[in-house]
Amino acid sequence: MPFGRKEAKVRFLDADFDVIEKGDFVRCAVTGKPIPLEELRYWSVKRQEAYIDAAAALKRHQQLHGGSDREED
Repeated sequence: MPFGRKEAKVRFLDADFDVIEKGDFVRCAVTGKPIPLEELRYWSVKRQEAYIDAAAALKRHQQLHGGSDREED
């Protein structure tokens, strides 16, 4: 990310997200890579985590659930 860019704080909702603290990007919970807000497409409402792509979201799910497709509370 270019110098001067700031990490945003967001609250993830079912089909959208609210910016709580202004910024330009969030970090992927799996890779740590920055995700520009305008490119943010994958997140978990339950875990309040952002993911850079579908593969990262799946990897996180598998990490937490041992590869199971069943979502647990």
